[in-house]
Amino acid sequence: MSKLTIQDLDIQGKRVLMRVDFNVPVKDGVVGDDTRIVAALPSINYVLENGGSLVLMSHCGRPKGEKNMEFSLKPAADRLAELVEAKVTLAPDVVGDEVKGLVDALQSGEILVLENVRFYKEEEGKGCTEEEQNIFAKELASYGDLYVSDAFGTAHRAHASMAVVTKYIDQCAAGLLIEKEIKYLGQTLEAPEKPFVAIIGGAKISGKIDVVLNLMDKCDTILIGGGMAYTFFRAQGKQIGDSLVEEDKIELAGEILKQAEAKGVKLLLPLDNLAADAFSAEATIKVAENGIEAGWMGLDIGPKTIELFCNEVASAKTVVWNGPMGCFEMEPFAKGTYSVCQAVADSDSVSIIGGGDSVAAVKQSGLADKMSHISTGGGASLEFMEGKKLPGIEALTDK
Repeated sequence: MSKLTIQDLDIQGKRVLMRVDFNVPVKDGVVGDDTRIVAALPSINYVLENGGSLVLMSHCGRPKGEKNMEFSLKPAADRLAELVEAKVTLAPDVVGDEVKGLVDALQSGEILVLENVRFYKEEEGKGCTEEEQNIFAKELASYGDLYVSDAFGTAHRAHASMAVVTKYIDQCAAGLLIEKEIKYLGQTLEAPEKPFVAIIGGAKISGKIDVVLNLMDKCDTILIGGGMAYTFFRAQGKQIGDSLVEEDKIELAGEILKQAEAKGVKLLLPLDNLAADAFSAEATIKVAENGIEAGWMGLDIGPKTIELFCNEVASAKTVVWNGPMGCFEMEPFAKGTYSVCQAVADSDSVSIIGGGDSVAAVKQSGLADKMSHISTGGGASLEFMEGKKLPGIEALTDK
């Protein structure tokens, strides 16, 4: 990496201000899925083991710039206390004299978790002036001698705790989680081992256009599944019945097909689809080839497509996957997604799962430990794959 990492810092006796992603599901005051908290543990433990103390910042949910205890970080702080051998204290607020007192009293080996940074509109910069956001960020910066960013899931946001705070601390470094994300995503996109296969799915083409266009200059093969495939079918003049389609993107889909052909990239669309007469797990289902008739909708890729896509994945040395092949949440339409998932797991490739529903599918399949890397950031990984600069990473100190 061209940025400082946590391992470049002299942490002994220092107070480290760290941005983490504790935006976890909570029910009845208990964390339902602690994956994001566990993902932050390597950086947290690194600081503690090297003689530092920690002030942790995170958001949770969408409190819309107001102090709403429904979105308190207490459940996350409680879960963290169960996972680390350190004293963990939850601050009553994000800024203010009481918080400053707790920060000043912090001893080496101890952790202070600030309340939800989105309790303040200055965090997202909405409904406040730039000067007000700077004042907020400067107060956050006063809590640390060093700053570490380990929240890849929000690295694409120029928020106060991610990007603005770095203006007021001399050394700002990437945590171990962000370093891992950049290693896999960055190195893969810069110098992928060939053949390089991208699997792009999900409901809409609109959210994946820039990803497809950017990967077209790097990939050998792009496999298109999910609801977005039907917009491509319309561009080819095929019947899609009542399937999902983005009318305003049909022309663009046609242009993407032409570009792929001109660049010699195999852009493969489904050969067949699993069609249903209703959007329901109880619907009547049939395999549709050469178009889908009126009254039916495509909800998964069909058996011929599963074979085609899995064969392409089997020969790959690098695989990037973002987006499911169908409505995998409903069991009758899950086979396409899970078959591709199994193929990726069985392949001799560097496999990167790019956040969002793909991650949910991989975890539900029980094959997560077979993947090289599962990104913790849906939006961030998408923007990275689009070739965009992420503000939360660009703001870190260069080596």
